[in-house]
Amino acid sequence: MRILVVANPQATGVTPRERDVLAHALASEGDLEVVETANRGHAAALACRAMRRGVEVVVALGGDGTVSEVVNGMLTDGVHAGVPALGIVPAGSTNVFARALGLPHDPVEATGVLLDGLRAGRHRRVSLGRIEERYFVFAAGMGFDAAIVAGVERHRRRGRRSSHVLYSRVGIREFFALDRRHPHLSVEQSDGTCVTGVFFAVVANCDPWTFVGNRPLHPTPEASFETGLDVYARRRMSTGGVLFSMARMSGENPRIGRRGAHVGHDLDAVVLRSQVPLPVQVDGDFVGLRETVRLAGVPGAIQVVGVSS
Repeated sequence: MRILVVANPQATGVTPRERDVLAHALASEGDLEVVETANRGHAAALACRAMRRGVEVVVALGGDGTVSEVVNGMLTDGVHAGVPALGIVPAGSTNVFARALGLPHDPVEATGVLLDGLRAGRHRRVSLGRIEERYFVFAAGMGFDAAIVAGVERHRRRGRRSSHVLYSRVGIREFFALDRRHPHLSVEQSDGTCVTGVFFAVVANCDPWTFVGNRPLHPTPEASFETGLDVYARRRMSTGGVLFSMARMSGENPRIGRRGAHVGHDLDAVVLRSQVPLPVQVDGDFVGLRETVRLAGVPGAIQVVGVSS
């Protein structure tokens, strides 16, 4: 079995020594190659090359950004029988996709699950989302949440490390900078529903949407890897209302109020339209300003190693 490990050397959740130990453990399961990424887009290029060379498993050792790049690289030629299986060793600050799949947050424990899955041939086929020509593994968003992602990326370019504290600080600043009286977005669902007067929208492929520390946020609690896309469209942005909604959507028994937001479930496609250019994020990666984005579900797109259905 040929295995490629795509390792992000900037990942915050694992030290270089731990990374070497984890790679050594995986070497016992096949013909192993480990490559560290050098820049944005490198992980996708490595995964694309591995797919075209017939590598059976590509392991993403990093955070959600690394996983997303690897998946997009493996699917460069679309969904087909030659796409490698995906292994994940979560080593980022949040690791939404891995945790939504039920994988351990700890990279050492996750490596153990991956090894067991390789030995037992245990895989789970999961659906993805697609925004224009890019796939997403857990969520894409337009408006406020994407503005937070863009703000965090500006700080990271200045040398700041990604952390929950940084996201919180940027989120507070962006919230009070937002025009909370004039919504610009509309949401068009494949079931014919059209929602106007929206401030920001999140289109999710799974639940939860993200984590604040170890606390999950569930704006689309019915979303799953076996269904279509879910959408959360926020229509009210008062300080008290947003804080109350966040409190209700966190924890083990989330409750989503219908007065301040619209939730759509199991959709084939979603179109987000804005009267002005708004920021867009894909899997926590800022991709620029857009006025219109089209999203679609991609059923059974990839196999993930070590995860049960």
